[in-house]
Amino acid sequence: MAMHTRHLVRGKNPLIAIKLPPFRSHLVMLLIALAFMSLAARATYLQVFNQTYLQKQGGKRYERSVDLPASRGKIIDRNGQVLAASLPAHAIWAIPDQVDASPEKLRELAKLLNLPERDLARKLADEDRTFVYLKRQVENDAASKVAALNIPGIHRRAEYKRHYPEGETLAHVVGFTNVEDIGQEGVELGQQKLLGGRPGMRRVIKDGRGHIVDDLQAIREPSDGRDIALSVDTKIQFLVHNALRTAVREHRAKAGAAVVLDVQTGEVLALSNWPTYNPNERSQLNGAQLRNRVITDTFEPGSTMKPFTAALALELGKFRPKSVIQTAPGKLTIGPDTIGDAHPLGALTVEEVIQKSSNVGTAKMAMTMAPREMWDMYVALGFGQAPELGFPGAVAGRVRAHKKWRPIEQATMSYGHGISVSLMQIARAYMVFARDGEMMPVSLFRPEQPPVGTAVIKPETARAVRKMLEMAAGPEGTAPKSQVTGYRVAGKTGTSHKQENGRYVKKYVSSFVGFAPVSNPRVIVAVMIDEPNNGKHYAGDVAAPLFSKITGEALRSMHVPPDASMANLATPGTGTTKRF
Repeated sequence: MAMHTRHLVRGKNPLIAIKLPPFRSHLVMLLIALAFMSLAARATYLQVFNQTYLQKQGGKRYERSVDLPASRGKIIDRNGQVLAASLPAHAIWAIPDQVDASPEKLRELAKLLNLPERDLARKLADEDRTFVYLKRQVENDAASKVAALNIPGIHRRAEYKRHYPEGETLAHVVGFTNVEDIGQEGVELGQQKLLGGRPGMRRVIKDGRGHIVDDLQAIREPSDGRDIALSVDTKIQFLVHNALRTAVREHRAKAGAAVVLDVQTGEVLALSNWPTYNPNERSQLNGAQLRNRVITDTFEPGSTMKPFTAALALELGKFRPKSVIQTAPGKLTIGPDTIGDAHPLGALTVEEVIQKSSNVGTAKMAMTMAPREMWDMYVALGFGQAPELGFPGAVAGRVRAHKKWRPIEQATMSYGHGISVSLMQIARAYMVFARDGEMMPVSLFRPEQPPVGTAVIKPETARAVRKMLEMAAGPEGTAPKSQVTGYRVAGKTGTSHKQENGRYVKKYVSSFVGFAPVSNPRVIVAVMIDEPNNGKHYAGDVAAPLFSKITGEALRSMHVPPDASMANLATPGTGTTKRF
């Protein structure tokens, strides 16, 4: 048996013998050769004739485009004081599935980023994510300490953080940006295109852990934003801000606003609102703090509109400054409606109508005019039109079409009811009295060219009304508390009811608009106190003292020489006089 097995030849075993026709083996070899030829042809095509495709596919796996942030332009005041600037900072980001750190290091990371540990853990929990921001706009010192932790998967990227040196004092003018360095409010929003510049971009090679291993080329270099110079004077702004805050708190008011204009150029020297906010710390920001009431809020101006009615009456030749108007018995009935004065005043000249602030006298002047004539005057003064400030949110106010005026509406609009304006609009309109009948464009920015005014009323008309406004601010007028030591002032009070659900309620807006010095006006100051609630609501008691304080400090800051007789100077804010 063993001998038989030893002589058995494997190839002759019938069970394992291969019986294939010769052409089959040749066919298999041919197919294998064709396959190799196809692969060679494909490789030749891709590597010689279609390199771009492979390069693109490879680039998708290791090439990245990196943003290069542009430096945002600075905002400065008229004297070069920096109001907003960009400081270097870092964004801290992570690739969650690559993060490998001990609990102690993660606690230290959370502390450096000022994040609750649970928030950090939540951001890093999703290992499927390839990118997550941990904290934006981290200061350089903290970012360096984060890098020193040397935690795999934690990275940083250069960016900028906006800083506002004046804080809440100029918040409503300057505004602020978001974490993407895009303007959200104020000048930051209105001038985003100029301030923001254009970010750049570079193509780099990154390894599997997100590290840059090679810098290939610049796709676009960053273009930094332009600096912008405002018309605001930081010194005057600070004085206005403090005076307004004190007045709002003293009268337990809902809010307040103030604006100071340069009579000669139309520039805004100060613009302040209360309540305000700190643009460097906005975690508790609310809507009331954001409202720029000087520009975006409207109100019925009340008696501050009366001088325009008097001016139009003089322009049309229907009255002269000494023309007498009978206001007795202190009431005037127009159709089914009756208007009245706070006290019966009897026969008054046009000058005294403004000095004593007579509703009846003003309405009687208005009823001699055509509605179109009054409407044209309001339009020429800028009412019903949004001022062109280059600033977001400026409102037009409301002046109804004259064809729809009823007689009672014409009468009430003549003394500031049934019409709505912003504080900026009414301040600008008083230019006609301070500039001998000429209106100037108002600007929050330093003008590149001297501004050009537009004549609205005759110079003699403007000077006549200016005298009336000086009388109104004097001892026998409605606002003796507007007097400023050493300076002659002119201005008008306005006390108006507020409307709620279409009806007037016992809530008031107290305002005052005026200018000084009367002999050569330099500043227009308009102030408004919303809902004073400390026992006084008449503008002569609430708004006039605020005007006095702001105007006096602004004129002294500008080194404007006094124009009042040194023998008779008023004690500011008291309405009394002292003789020296």
